[in-house]
Amino acid sequence: MSSFNHLNKKNNPKMVNVSDKKITKRTAIAKASMFLGTEVISHFTNDELITKKGPVFQTAIIAGIQAVKKTSELIPMCHPLLINGVDIDINIVDDEHIEVFCKVIIEGKTGVEMEALTGANITCLTIYDMCKSISQEMIIKEVKLLEKTGGKSDIRNS
Repeated sequence: MSSFNHLNKKNNPKMVNVSDKKITKRTAIAKASMFLGTEVISHFTNDELITKKGPVFQTAIIAGIQAVKKTSELIPMCHPLLINGVDIDINIVDDEHIEVFCKVIIEGKTGVEMEALTGANITCLTIYDMCKSISQEMIIKEVKLLEKTGGKSDIRNS
């Protein structure tokens, strides 16, 4: 079993030193599934819903991108990263559910899994915020890492 690398010899928290790592292209893709319900989905026209707060999916995508860029401010042991690209895609799956995919790309010394997971989460939370006047029955059901490339090991989950 691996040991935690965010603890020093005295078991105190530390930020991992990545100075000796090589710069590589790194990507991560996270997926979030969300139950919106028929009441919310029925308000959509052409895969978008315009509320008094603005266009829901477009606003949520911008919020997700902002979240990716601010991940190191939210999660204490994450390194601040120069993000090369973020792509967030929202799909209506059926008359009750959506899926959010967040892909993050960098050239760096550490991975972007946390950034992709944060981006997917905040995208969903923004959708919730913008649609809660219609229904508060929405549920962010699952957020998971689908893929990570470019580090010591590549990961592909389904």
